[in-house]
Amino acid sequence: MSLGTRELKRRIKSVHSTKKITKAMEMVAASKMRKAVANVLATRDYSNLAWATVLNLAEKTDPKHNILLQKREVKNVALIVISSNRGLCGGFNNNVVQKAVDSVKKHEAGVEKTDVITLGTKGRDVLISDGYKVEADFIKQDVILSVSEISSLVHMVLKAYESGQYDKVMVAYTDFVSTIKQIPRVKQLLPIDSEADEYLGIVGRAEGIKTTKEFIQEKKDKYLKRGSFSFEYIFEPTPEIVLKKMIPRLLEVQVYQAVLESDASEHSARMMSMRNASDAASDMIDNLTLVYNQARQAAITQEIAEISSGKAALEN
Repeated sequence: MSLGTRELKRRIKSVHSTKKITKAMEMVAASKMRKAVANVLATRDYSNLAWATVLNLAEKTDPKHNILLQKREVKNVALIVISSNRGLCGGFNNNVVQKAVDSVKKHEAGVEKTDVITLGTKGRDVLISDGYKVEADFIKQDVILSVSEISSLVHMVLKAYESGQYDKVMVAYTDFVSTIKQIPRVKQLLPIDSEADEYLGIVGRAEGIKTTKEFIQEKKDKYLKRGSFSFEYIFEPTPEIVLKKMIPRLLEVQVYQAVLESDASEHSARMMSMRNASDAASDMIDNLTLVYNQARQAAITQEIAEISSGKAALEN
């Protein structure tokens, strides 16, 4: 057998081995994706309605009752970037980092400093390589099961905002739409402002994009059976006590939901990436097999021709 056909056989065997690995990784990612999607769907409605409630509360409550409701001139910004700890998930990490960077560049006018806070090593590494300073880096568990696991991050950001270190806090994450579609988004957490349309959590996914205001009105129509109304909140014992307890917890829920959305998106992206790799390996195997068969056939034809020529020479 010629050297060319031996090399082709070696390459076919190598690609077969790679295909087995990518297929196994696809199955693992699919298993994790199903669990992550179940977690997202279990909390998404509560998270969306809770955020809509907070935004509606901010519209109808005097900001003097809580510093988190008070708007001020934006000089310093904190941007939380949620990414993955591992690669092999296509453009998942680069897309969310690029969305975060674009947001920083778009709103850098008048801003003195933007501190980046990362949750996930891949996003951290990309940002550092791009020249951004990472102010804080939190360890991201592969599976986050409770709000308490991200409470330290939220507590740090809230403390910094209340002390005046930051004037705006945003979170960049990847919103899970479907297995084949994940959208990077940037959402404003603080100050709580229903007018910040660009940073609002986009609620409508498969059913269509909705701003938070549209979502709030939709829930009003659904639960109160009327299109427009006015009301005011009654706080017991005082607005200050209620808001001080409630708002931080609901902000924790928003960050937790962003992490869940990101986890579901990550495993979906990795599953699709490994599936594409397996399909590409199959195509490569088919192409290499065809070339191998052609080379083998050419070698056999050449050998037959040489034998026939040798026989003819002997007979003469």
